[in-house]
Amino acid sequence: MPDAIPTGGEAADVVARIVAARRDMPGALLPILHDIQDSQGFIPADAVPVIARALNLSRAEVHGVITFYHHFREQPAGRHVVQICRAEACQSVGAEALAVHARKTLGCDFHETTADGQFTLEPVYCLGQCACGPAMTIGDRLHARVDAQRFDKLIDAVSEREEAQA
Repeated sequence: MPDAIPTGGEAADVVARIVAARRDMPGALLPILHDIQDSQGFIPADAVPVIARALNLSRAEVHGVITFYHHFREQPAGRHVVQICRAEACQSVGAEALAVHARKTLGCDFHETTADGQFTLEPVYCLGQCACGPAMTIGDRLHARVDAQRFDKLIDAVSEREEAQA
């Protein structure tokens, strides 16, 4: 069993179980990181030494993989993750203008979260909607042919739903 994460708690137990379950499989690092992010929403810094020790890697190697892949987060995401496709097909039909508008509207850049913690903006490099871009997701919902006006409507709808639930 790997060392316990110093901060303790339920998150540490979950990370320890994930590492223990996958540590002996070939190429275990990426599956471990995916499982941790899926369960915690991000890769806690305290998980890095646990993973490194279990896989006989340096902390720098584990950290290097986390920071290399845009998919992994080192901080919790906002309540809603907005992903904008940055692949060539979407760029050819206006994704760059959409990205500029999204950053301005949300007041944050890619890999950042709005000041109110509501939205995290992330780039993604293909959502499989090449014929009807620009494409984006808000959470698990896919949206195609998104321009600035449609982006605003989608974001406003999420904000209104959240206010109604409060």
